[in-house]
Amino acid sequence: MSKPIVVGIDGSEASSEALRWAAEEARLRSAPLVAVYAWSFVPPQPIGDPGMLAVPAGDLPGQLDAERAVAEGALESAVSEALGAEPDVSVERRLVEGDAGDVLVGESESAELVVVGSHGRTGIRAALLGSVSRHVVNHAACPVVVVKAPG
Repeated sequence: MSKPIVVGIDGSEASSEALRWAAEEARLRSAPLVAVYAWSFVPPQPIGDPGMLAVPAGDLPGQLDAERAVAEGALESAVSEALGAEPDVSVERRLVEGDAGDVLVGESESAELVVVGSHGRTGIRAALLGSVSRHVVNHAACPVVVVKAPG
């Protein structure tokens, strides 16, 4: 069995283009396709004065489960919107908690190819906002394809 083509998705138009490109490449290579959606749980911030901070009362495990459910829905929605209800390739959906760049670099260890979308930020905006695609290109253990958003 060949190594998978891994594609990072986040629900943006750029990642939808990357997913469509990766699906076609997987079909041409008869390779498995893995759609990866990275997410992070950000716990509530403490409130109050410094030295007297308190974490808001709440159901942290419930909040974590709720955020995971939202991420799962976003993953499903991104795949179905980009590829339709019945894609012509088999897509393994993988939800991973963590930083998107680090998650995709980790996935690259066992991949044939990693595909990411680019939002097209350049110059100071890219430097200030960071770039998942740049991180993956610089650190992946396999070839990387960066697909630009249309327009």
